Parts: sequence; structure tokens; C-alpha cells
Amino acid sequence: MSARRPWAWPLVPLYAVALAVKAALRRLGILRTRKLGWPVVSMGSLSAGGAGKTPVVIALAEMLKQRGWYVDVLSRGYGREVGEQSHDRPAALDEHRAPEVERVDLGVEDAARRFGDEPVLIAQRAGVQVWVGTERFRAGEMAERAASAALEADSSATLRNDKKEMLRKNRQTAVHLLDDGFQHRQLARAMDIVLVTAADLEDALLPAGNLRESPSALCRADAVVLREEEFKHIEPQVLGLLRERTLVWRVRRKLRFPAPLGVLSAGKRPVAFCGIARPESFWAMLAEAGCGVVETIAFGDHHKYQATDVQRLLGAARSCAATGFVTTEKDWVKLSGAMGDRLNEVGPVCVAALEVKLVDEAEVATALEARLG
Repeated sequence: MSARRPWAWPLVPLYAVALAVKAALRRLGILRTRKLGWPVVSMGSLSAGGAGKTPVVIALAEMLKQRGWYVDVLSRGYGREVGEQSHDRPAALDEHRAPEVERVDLGVEDAARRFGDEPVLIAQRAGVQVWVGTERFRAGEMAERAASAALEADSSATLRNDKKEMLRKNRQTAVHLLDDGFQHRQLARAMDIVLVTAADLEDALLPAGNLRESPSALCRADAVVLREEEFKHIEPQVLGLLRERTLVWRVRRKLRFPAPLGVLSAGKRPVAFCGIARPESFWAMLAEAGCGVVETIAFGDHHKYQATDVQRLLGAARSCAATGFVTTEKDWVKLSGAMGDRLNEVGPVCVAALEVKLVDEAEVATALEARLG
């Protein structure tokens, strides 16, 4: 077992006690679980970040949409700027603060700052409505009301002829995807899916490591998702942690570079930068793809880029005669147009999209629909 922050080892037992107390309160019924009108499928992980949940959420949303389901995503919106009206200041000074729960609007300026980088990325890639808020139950209620209102307001001839049947069908084929929901047990779910990586199995609990729960918590999972490249190595260990009949699925990951130049979109000597929990994984995938990175710069997870960060990137690129930059989609959505223009002074910015494909997708779809039906 490794620790990212060895100095915090003495605090781990305190964190473990807090987890045990929370579990006891849940068993006693003091911490309650609430149920939404539509079924909920939770996609989560053991770690506080870096497992790669977002691309899996996107893959699940796309798959369910193709099979005729109405899909939305409920997300905490980690890092978004939220604030309630202050009684000590005029309302005008609080107008830039977002409501606690709201739907992602890609047309809003600086959307990633308002809604969070991952919700914006999901909305862009999956083409579904994404609702953000720490109270995921409230977000789900608002999503369901908005969907019903949209149906009621639809004045098409088809809906006028058989509105009740359409409303009934919509309720039967609608599903919420709960992003990063394994530890958010206040919301009932039809299925708990957990992404597990080799790094998770070797990590320590917070605050020394990045685990929010120990691997033994996988006994609650209905299905686990493993990376194809790690499958043979970690499957035996994972199977030993699961209850009987828990499903095991695989995902295949690949970086997609923009056409027509592909991996050379930022030239032969790009500087790679990102603000994700496990940057070493991104560096490794770039190397595997044949990207000739000359320098790597890692920021903190969910980093909010400032002008000083752009200046740092420009300085690093010029010092090593770089031909451009390569970064992740999650980082790109947080860079303003002006920041992108500044980086272009050195060379183009290549955005490498992490694509995830569910191996044996038909089998996954069948299992999901059996739970949702």
C-alpha cells in the first residue's frame, strides 16, 4: 500500500472511524435514502479523483440514448462557484454566483467555472441534459419536473392525439445517471457501477492516499468496470472483494487526436499540460500514441486557469523550443478564448480526447435494461 501524503498517516484512523460511524448511522436509519421518480444508475469509484469516471459516464449515456432511453446526468459539479444571496450585500453583487442546483447551459460564458469542468464536458460529448448541485435528490426532482413540463408544453399533433400515453412512455424509459455517486448514498439507485483501477488497489485511505473508501466497499457494487489493459492483472484481486453475481465489465481507452494531423496537431515537439488527479496516466497515453512531448506540466485536479498559468506555459514552451501544446478536454473547457489565443503565440493547442468503449456493449446494455425495466 502506498501513500501520496505520508505525513498524513496518523490521520487515516480518524478518517476510518468517521466512515464507520457514518455506516452505523445508515444501518440505524438515521441517515436516510430518498428515491426519485425515475430509476438512477450510479457511476462511481473508490478514489477521490483520477479513475476516469467521466468518459465512462459519457459512454453509458450514449449507449442508453441509442437504445431509446431518455437520459440525463446528475452531478455534484465539483469546483463550481455557488453562492446564496447575501443579506449584507446588494443582490447585484451576487448576480455572478450560480444557484445551488441548475442545468448546464453550454451557451453561458465561462461555463466550466459556473457548472464545473466535468459536467460541461459530459453535456458537450454526450448531448444530454446535465444537472449540477450538491443535493443530487433536488437536482433529480428539478430534472424530472423540467422534462414533464417540456412534454406538456409540446404542441405537436402526435402529442395532442395521445398525450397521456406519451407521458407514460417517457416515465418508463427515462433514467438518471448519477456521476461520481458511489459514496452519495442519500439517493436510492437501481444499479451501482464502480470503476476500479490498479492504482486504487494499491492506494491508502484519505488523507494519506486518495481513497474515499477501502476496496472492501466493493461488496456494495452491482457491477465493476476495469480497464482492458489492467484486466488480467487485477481481476483476481477484484473478484475476491465482490459479492456473488456482481458483474465485471471492461472498457477500452484511447486518445483521439483532431483531424487531419492527428498526433502531430501541435507539431513534433509539444508541451503537454493538464490539471487532473493522475497526470502520469495522461503522459503515458501520449507516449504510447507517439506524441513527441518535450515537457510536461501538471496542475492540481480541477485547476482553474489564470493568466499566470498561461505565462508559465508560454515560458516553458519557449525555453525548450516547443511547437505547440497538447492537453485534455477537461482542461480545454476551462481555458478562455483569450488564454487559447495567448498559447497560440507559440503554436497550436491540440486537445486529446479520451474515448472509452465498453467491451461487450450489448451484454452491458442487456444487464442495465434488466435492472431498469
